[in-house]
Amino acid sequence: MKPAKAALTGLLALVAALAAGHLVAAFVGISASPYLAVGNAAIDLTPSWLKDFAVTTFGTADKLVLLTGMALVLAGIGVGAGLASRNSAAPGSLVAVLLGFVGVVAVVTRPDVGQLAVLAPVASTAAGVYVFRYLHKEAEESDSRRGFLITAGLTVFAGVAGQLFGNRTDVEGSRQAIGDLTPKTKAPEIPFNADFVKDGTPSFITSGKDFYRIDTALSVPRIRAEEWALRVHGMVERPMVLTFEEIRSKDLVEETVTLTCVSNEVGGPYISTANFIGVKIGDVLREAGVKAGADQLFSTSDDGFTAGSPLDYVLENGLIAIGMNGEPLPAEHGFPARLVVPGLYGYVSATKWVTDLNVTTFAKEQGYWIPRGWATRAPIKASSRIDRPRRMGKVQGKTMIAGTAWAQPKGVAKVEVRVDGGPWQETELGADVSDSTWRMWKIEMDLSRGSHTVECRATDKSGFTQDQARLDPVPDGATGWHSVTFTVE
Repeated sequence: MKPAKAALTGLLALVAALAAGHLVAAFVGISASPYLAVGNAAIDLTPSWLKDFAVTTFGTADKLVLLTGMALVLAGIGVGAGLASRNSAAPGSLVAVLLGFVGVVAVVTRPDVGQLAVLAPVASTAAGVYVFRYLHKEAEESDSRRGFLITAGLTVFAGVAGQLFGNRTDVEGSRQAIGDLTPKTKAPEIPFNADFVKDGTPSFITSGKDFYRIDTALSVPRIRAEEWALRVHGMVERPMVLTFEEIRSKDLVEETVTLTCVSNEVGGPYISTANFIGVKIGDVLREAGVKAGADQLFSTSDDGFTAGSPLDYVLENGLIAIGMNGEPLPAEHGFPARLVVPGLYGYVSATKWVTDLNVTTFAKEQGYWIPRGWATRAPIKASSRIDRPRRMGKVQGKTMIAGTAWAQPKGVAKVEVRVDGGPWQETELGADVSDSTWRMWKIEMDLSRGSHTVECRATDKSGFTQDQARLDPVPDGATGWHSVTFTVE
C-alpha cells in the first residue's frame, strides 16, 4: 500500500471511531463521548501547577487548547497506525483496540454518566477496527477511491449527527418557559456613581456574556429545569429532594454579589458581579434540620465537580441561585441552579449545575481541588487592580488612573496609589453598594512626560491592607500589589 493511502486509512478509521462514539453518546449522555471523556480524564489527572499555567496562559480558551492538542495527537496516532499497517491490518487494528480501551476506562470512571455510557466507547472501538480493516482491504484490492469517499462521507455524517443529537436537549426552551423571576426581596438599586465606566473601570454589573467562566467541564451540562432535582442529605434530620418549582415557590431573594476565581493572578480578569436570584441555603438546610457535629456543606455538580464549604458560613451567607441579572441562569453559568457564596473563592463554594448537597464534615469528604494541593478553606483576599491606563500604554495631558478593588465579605474602605515609588495617595471611591461586591476607584494625576509606574493597594473595612508580597494563586489565592508601567507624552 502506498504511504499516502496508508496514512489516510489510519486517519479515516480514527475519525470514524470518534464520530461513532460521539453519535452513541448523544443518546446515553454526551459526557460518554470517548473524546470528551478522555479530555475530562486528562483534566482530572493534570497536576495543579500545569492547570494553573494553562488558565494563566490561555485563559478561558484553555479547554479549546486541550481539545486541539488532543486532536493533533490522535491524528498523529492514526497516521502512524496506518503507516505501520502497510503490509498487514494487524498493527492498526491493535491501535484501535488500545485506544478503545482507554476510552472505556475514561468513561467508566466518570462520575456523571450512567451504566449505558460504556456503549459509546464500545461503539467507537468497533467502528475503528471495522473501518480500518475495511479500508485496508479496499486499498489492497483496488486503487479505487470509492471506498474512501463513502467512508469519509459516513464519518462526517456520524460526527454531525452526534453533535446535533447531543444538543437535542432544549435547554433554551426550558429557560424561556420559566418566564420572569420575581424575588420577594429585591437587591437595592445600584447607585449611578457605583462605577466610573467613562474613566476606565468596568460596568458595575457584569452581563452574562461577559461574566468570567472557569470550570472543569469540557462540555456544558444540558439540563432542563423540568428534569432537574436537588438532593439534600447527610447529617440532617429530614433528607429531601427539591424540584425546580419547589425552589422557585420559596421566598426568593435577590443579592448583588461579586464572585472571584482563586486562579486570578494579581491584576487578573477573573472577577465579575451580578444580581443573583435564589433561596438562602440556610433556609433550606434549617428546613432539613442540620445535626450537631456537621461542619461542611459538600456540593456536587451534574458534571461530577465537587466543592466543600464551611457550613457555618454558608448557613448565613450562601444562596442557591436560579436567576442572574433578572433572567434564569444562562446554561454556561449553571442553569438550572448553582451556589453563590460571597466571600469564598469559587472552587470551595460556587458549584454550578448543582444537584446534590451533602451536610457532612471536612474529615469525611474532600472537594475536587483539595487533593490537588489547594487549601480547604479559602476566604477571598483583599485585592485591587488598575484598569486604566493599560500596561505599556500612552497617555496625554493629565493622567486618569482608575481601577477596581474587592474584599468580600468585609468590604473595601479605601484604595491608594503611588507613582514611581512615591508617597501613597488616597483615591476617590465609587458608591459602596455592599460588603459583598467590588468597588471602583479613580484618581487624576498631573505627571511629567516620560515613563511612569503606578501601584495600587486596597484596605478593607477591618483595617487590613492587602499584602505587597507577590504569591501565586496556589494554594489559597494570589497576593501582591498590581502595577502598570505607561508613558505620558
